[in-house]
Amino acid sequence: MLTLDETDRRIVAALDRDPRATVLWIARELGLARGTVHARLERLASADVLAPHSVRVRPAALGHPMRAFVTAEVDQAEFDGMIADMRQIPQVVEVAGTSGDSDLMVEIVARDADHVYDVTQQITRCRGVRRTSTRIVLRDLVARRLDQLVLPG
Repeated sequence: MLTLDETDRRIVAALDRDPRATVLWIARELGLARGTVHARLERLASADVLAPHSVRVRPAALGHPMRAFVTAEVDQAEFDGMIADMRQIPQVVEVAGTSGDSDLMVEIVARDADHVYDVTQQITRCRGVRRTSTRIVLRDLVARRLDQLVLPG
C-alpha cells in the first residue's frame, strides 16, 4: 500500500473539499505545477488509494434508505464460492473477514425491513454460510470519515 506524503495529502484534502475539482484548480489552489498534480493523481489512482466515486453516493438516493450489518459463520472449505455468491447480491455493499464469534461482517442496504429480511435470506443461501445474525442501523451517530486523518492537526 502506498503511503501518502504531505503533497499527496494536500491533493486528497482538496478533492475531499470539492470532488469535482479539476487538475488545474487543484494546482492553482495548492501552488503546485499542473503536471505534478496530474502525475500524483495518476499514481494515487493506480495504487488503488482513491475509492470509486460511487462510494460517495448515499444508498438512500438509490432507493435503499435502510442499512444493516449481518454477521455470518461460514464453512471455510466453501469460502471462495461463498464470496462469489455474495458478490451476486446487489444489496451487499461490503464484506469483511473478522475475528471473534463470526467469520464475516456483511454490510447491506435495503428498501425497508421486509427487504432486509429478503437480502439476509439470500445471504443464508450462499454456499458455506452456516448461520447469520442481523443488526439494523437505526441512526448514524458518527458518519464514516477520514478527513481527520488526511491532514492531521
